[in-house]
Amino acid sequence: MNDRTEVKIAISGALGKMGGVIASLADGRADCVITAGVDTRASDDKPFPVHKSLFDMEADPDVVVDFSHSSQLDSLLSYGKTRNVPLVIATTGYSEAEITNIKAAANEIPVFFTFNMSLGINLLADLVTRAAAVLGETFDVEIIEQHHSLKKDSPSGTALMLAKAAENGLSYIPEYVYDRHNVRKPREQREIGFHAVRGGTIVGEHSVIFAGHDEIITLSHSARSKEVFAAGALSAAVFIAGKPPGLYTMKDLV
Repeated sequence: MNDRTEVKIAISGALGKMGGVIASLADGRADCVITAGVDTRASDDKPFPVHKSLFDMEADPDVVVDFSHSSQLDSLLSYGKTRNVPLVIATTGYSEAEITNIKAAANEIPVFFTFNMSLGINLLADLVTRAAAVLGETFDVEIIEQHHSLKKDSPSGTALMLAKAAENGLSYIPEYVYDRHNVRKPREQREIGFHAVRGGTIVGEHSVIFAGHDEIITLSHSARSKEVFAAGALSAAVFIAGKPPGLYTMKDLV
């Protein structure tokens, strides 16, 4: 490998499933290298050092890729701003207040933030916006998302991203409806309904249904492995290295 062209990456959440996939994929790329990891417990079982804190790393990386937990956000943003290190934030389950903090940090450092690192999902979001703009108020919008049994947040961040994509194409502000079982009444026209399935080892399935009079249009995406998210995160890290401060998304990458 040519060290002059490699982007040096530290993985936050290095001992998690996604951390392992990212490290494995990086081994096959010539444009980046994993130089360190961070997790709640240290480890010497990886080909790179794994520390308990970002601030424990011996040298600053070019980029930190975060697939840890929303509880680590304050430490992540503090490190990025203090050391002037770009961040790729791929963790989900953030509150509105935490998302506000992420956007504020982007005023000081480059931050790549998206609810889903898959190129396909981001293309789907673009198609959803176009469909909503064409179909407008004549079609009802419903979102179904499916994930593995261990996923804690619901609806998924990707489902919310797709709802926002639909909203961007509509001429009105829709009401998000998450729970219909205790409300016995017909569906309101200006709703976006969310439906979550949790079970087994489902990686990620998302469908956006546009239901009109006697016709249904369904836009969907199926992730068959976690590699699609890891590959996107690595590409985001290579892309954001050396960029000026700002909030970057998959739209900037593609």
